[in-house]
Amino acid sequence: MAKTSFPAEGETFPWWAGNARLINLSGRLLGAHVAQAGLIVLWAGAYTLFELSRFNPELPMYEQGLILLPNLARLGLGVGAGGKIVDTYPYFQIGVIHLISSAFLGFGGIFHSLKGEATLEEKTPFFGYRWEDKDKMTTILGIHLVLLGVGAFLLVAKAMYFGGLYDTTIGQVRVISEPTFDPTVIFGYLFGAGGKNWIASVNNLEDVVGGHMWVGILCIIGGLWHIRTQPFAWTENLFVWSGEAYLSYSLGALALMGFIAAYFVSVNTLVYPVEFFGPALKIGIQQYPYFDSGEVLTSRTWLANSHFWLAFFFLQGHIWHALRAAGFDFRKGEVVNQVAANAAS
Repeated sequence: MAKTSFPAEGETFPWWAGNARLINLSGRLLGAHVAQAGLIVLWAGAYTLFELSRFNPELPMYEQGLILLPNLARLGLGVGAGGKIVDTYPYFQIGVIHLISSAFLGFGGIFHSLKGEATLEEKTPFFGYRWEDKDKMTTILGIHLVLLGVGAFLLVAKAMYFGGLYDTTIGQVRVISEPTFDPTVIFGYLFGAGGKNWIASVNNLEDVVGGHMWVGILCIIGGLWHIRTQPFAWTENLFVWSGEAYLSYSLGALALMGFIAAYFVSVNTLVYPVEFFGPALKIGIQQYPYFDSGEVLTSRTWLANSHFWLAFFFLQGHIWHALRAAGFDFRKGEVVNQVAANAAS
């Protein structure tokens, strides 16, 4: 007997269940995701313009409560010697582009939510899927990996061919013409060869860009492999093959990356320059974990704390959905579906 997702057959989802109401409606679920992407892009564009409207180039960027502008500045946009912002027009352009893009995403989300096919399997099988279709799920995983690899190479392209990055060690924007490609150097960071701060020990942009090259290569190769192959037989009982399980896996990965990002932004001043984010933080635990910069509440403090607490709640979501995917019913307080039986079916 295949595992059924909450609610039980014949029941309905409550209004607050959100996208869970669309779990078996691939077209409507696509619409919801596209619309949500539109909201995210809308926020990015609107908040970039909001920050720009109150930005004072005469004050340190990290003291102005900014979230997005420091991340644009570290990419070398509008930055002069010593990290001084000399041109804010690129920030305006980026904000407007995001606003325009959000309109198209919003239209697409509304169309697929209200007008498009409720399910995609019949008329557009390439975009359709069934949660229990292991081959299709790994193909979707492969597509995501390829897109992540492309994203990594966009950073490489910006660093090498489109203006370069801001290098805090010399106080200038420079092109990274010879990134590190030596795998012993790049992967050495994973084993602590870079210093006491693990991967956050990186202290030169050549290694940063080279690391993105390796990430891009591995993601694209792994993605193409998952697209062209089917899951091995030994994976059948290793994973739970359901929509809820995939959600739990994703939340767990996000939690891990969030915790790593919180630590990285706290201690690394190369990728997150002091000029834009403020000094490195002190990390400690009293009644709860904290990332402290002293008397000034800097952009680095906001960024580190937001990463940590988002990761914390992602982890709770991972545990909750993993238990449900394994057959635990929180309303009854017991396991109602055995994973082994589900996998066998």
